[in-house]
Amino acid sequence: MDLFGDGRWERDRWERHGRRTARLLASRWWRGGFAVTAGALPALAFPAPSLWWFAYAALVPWMLLARSAPTPRRAALDGWLGGLGFMVAVHHWLLPSLHVFTVVIAALLGLLWAPWGWLVRRFLGGTPTPGRAAAALVVLPSAWLMVELVRSWQGLGGPWGLLGSSQWQVAPALRLASVGGVWLISAFVVVVNTAVALLVIASAARAVGSRSVLRPVPWPAVVRPRSPVTGSPAATSLRTIAPLTFRSSGTPGSGGTFRNAGPGLVAVPAVVGILAVTAATAAAWAWAPRPESAGRARVAVVQPGVIDGARSADRRLAREEALTRTLAGRDLDLVVWGESSVGYDLVDRPDVARRIAALSREVGADILVNVDARRSDRPGIFKSSVLVGPEGPTGDRYDKMRLVPFGEYVPARSLLGWATSVGKAAGEDRRRGDRQVVMDVGQGLRVGPLVCFESAFPDMSRRLTRDGAQLLLAQSATSSFQSSWAPPQHASLAAMRAAETGRPMVHATLTGVSAVYAPDGSRVGSPLGTSASAAAVYDVPLGTGVTAYVRWGDWPVRAALVVLVLLCAVEGLRIFRRPVPERPGPLARTVHGSPVRPGR
Repeated sequence: MDLFGDGRWERDRWERHGRRTARLLASRWWRGGFAVTAGALPALAFPAPSLWWFAYAALVPWMLLARSAPTPRRAALDGWLGGLGFMVAVHHWLLPSLHVFTVVIAALLGLLWAPWGWLVRRFLGGTPTPGRAAAALVVLPSAWLMVELVRSWQGLGGPWGLLGSSQWQVAPALRLASVGGVWLISAFVVVVNTAVALLVIASAARAVGSRSVLRPVPWPAVVRPRSPVTGSPAATSLRTIAPLTFRSSGTPGSGGTFRNAGPGLVAVPAVVGILAVTAATAAAWAWAPRPESAGRARVAVVQPGVIDGARSADRRLAREEALTRTLAGRDLDLVVWGESSVGYDLVDRPDVARRIAALSREVGADILVNVDARRSDRPGIFKSSVLVGPEGPTGDRYDKMRLVPFGEYVPARSLLGWATSVGKAAGEDRRRGDRQVVMDVGQGLRVGPLVCFESAFPDMSRRLTRDGAQLLLAQSATSSFQSSWAPPQHASLAAMRAAETGRPMVHATLTGVSAVYAPDGSRVGSPLGTSASAAAVYDVPLGTGVTAYVRWGDWPVRAALVVLVLLCAVEGLRIFRRPVPERPGPLARTVHGSPVRPGR
């Protein structure tokens, strides 16, 4: 209710709110805490919370904080601290294994968001003009994609927690993935967040007055700054202490000059951006090529469950054998075991190879196992997908190429080897494979195996599809993270890979979550939870055809790179054309406002 009838009550409310907020943000520690917390919020959109809808506004608090930064350096710091919070939140399940090293890694990766924070202030700071608002809808998503691209490098931990992956169960988003991969979804999510932030800015400006100007607070912000002349406390002004408060340049209806565009104009690009995302999603839903049906494959997943303690490798193998025997007579095309399901090299242990071959004859299907052992023909320990048929190993073998940093090898071990003393980092580095493999199983079915977090890499599943794989397989083990968000989040990645490639994907684990997804990314049957010890059979629909993403690859990333190159060129040209201010002569120097003459 407006008691004054002229918007004064609403303006006063915003000013009181701005003063309270300013007092908190004036503290470096409070502001830093807000930045870390705001950066962590998007993690709620991923499994297990799986609040997928929250992703479309989860970045807004972070963006509003960075835009209110008093200096570009502080905005970059807000970006870094927010990135630290995001990295810790999406990798918090590593804390029991890596302890404080998790925070160290998160702090290093968080630096990637420092330029993004700077750009948020550059394009959203103050009251943006319509031109700046429109540019923000293009530049900020492009900068976000560059962050995701850089941290997707396997040596930096891989693409775990890409923002677009949070939409793994949203059918329209999965259609977008078939066009531009997870990158296109990430970009659209950031566009919507930027538009929402612009609407918040416009709403706040409208609440204070149509001629309001948002003024940032100097750093360090103080409630009562001291006078530069006398050193005594100066009068507190709204301009000085309220980074989130608008200072009216006049009363409603009075004359005056507008320093910025009105809030209504700022909202126009935001609405247009949301409509553009909606239109593009609708177009992808209507016209993007859909995978054509190519029959079905009957695939069984064997999940032994958690088996620890002495002789765990022998006990796990025995449990897998018992579960596999229950599949006899089910008319199967393939049986898939999880990661590290066999702890012996099948060349060194021909007796184990014969036992698995006997199982293959009994169930009438090839068995894809995963061997985690020291090789006899090559030095070192490998994780390998090995296909075993009725006569023994068929010769089809895939050695894992992209290893988990610290989990399967320690980067720069001579420098970072101390991580093994504070957590469960790998005591010995696993060895890498050198190429991806497409395997032929019974009845002409071609499968492309991946191991563990390789299912997070869009390029690997895309390459397997281009090489002729009809079915994608991921063998995984999450026994170290049973009670965390890691198992459901890992399983959800298979849905995104299926939608991108138009090929079904089977995610088979030792301890769950095991799940199967159709060529459009929808779930097939019921998953096996982390506590399950069972064998399940799935009728997997096969697909044919080529999706736009398989054909054109990571084109959203390339487009984002072009945007940022153009931005750098425009900014460089603007700086080059800026006139250089003349240095004041000696007569222009003053002390406390009084001119100083030469020689005095």
